[in-house]
Amino acid sequence: MCTVNLCEVVAYAAKRGATQEDARQLIDPSPFARIPFDDDLAFRAGLMLPVTKSAGLSLGDRACIALAIRLKAPAMTTDRSWTKIAAAVGVEVHLIR
Repeated sequence: MCTVNLCEVVAYAAKRGATQEDARQLIDPSPFARIPFDDDLAFRAGLMLPVTKSAGLSLGDRACIALAIRLKAPAMTTDRSWTKIAAAVGVEVHLIR
């Protein structure tokens, strides 16, 4: 999991009243490795904007996809719009619901 996406999970919890301790209890048991959002991922995600704009992808979406591309792994999401841009950015998308 990219740290940008970790931030999104924490923000979602905070929006619902979670404290930092609550958010850590939610996230810390997660089996996902946390990968820092570095310059390489920033460039990958940023350069993806023109191709993904029509599908309405956010920075968090593009950060997740950029990490999947780097790791040569499928990107997992519940957002069907990702399937519209998958081939154009070179990522395999798995819908998880």
